[in-house]
Amino acid sequence: MTTIVKRTNGSLLPANQRSMFDDFFNRELFNWGNNNFSASRTTLPSVNIKELEKAFEVEVAAPGMKKEDFSITLDGNMLTISSSKEDQQEEKDGKYTRREFSYQSFQRSFELSKDVVDDENIQARYENGVLRLTIPKKESALAQSPRLIEIQ
Repeated sequence: MTTIVKRTNGSLLPANQRSMFDDFFNRELFNWGNNNFSASRTTLPSVNIKELEKAFEVEVAAPGMKKEDFSITLDGNMLTISSSKEDQQEEKDGKYTRREFSYQSFQRSFELSKDVVDDENIQARYENGVLRLTIPKKESALAQSPRLIEIQ
């Protein structure tokens, strides 16, 4: 005997069970406020930005990369850090060949203040899985010690 089941919106579940099922499997169960996904659902590296007395320090967590994998550009006051890494592995064993491909990429952009940042002296280094940028402040933007004003 064949049974015909009506599908609603591609689901075999009744409407009351479908909403519970969709809610459970579509929510981010382990999202503790750190939503680190781009629109394409690829992981974006975490970024820390610290303001120091004479500079800003940007740290990008990107383990497993090489410094050649990064591109850092400054266009006007928009600083863009991007990376792309492609990996191919091939294994041949007798009658079969196994190939694996992986591609990782990301892009993060930050708007820098032209009045504060010394864009001619930005430095970057990559070590131990962390890309660090030091973005110095202009002399005119550095915190000046209080000036005593004489009363006449």
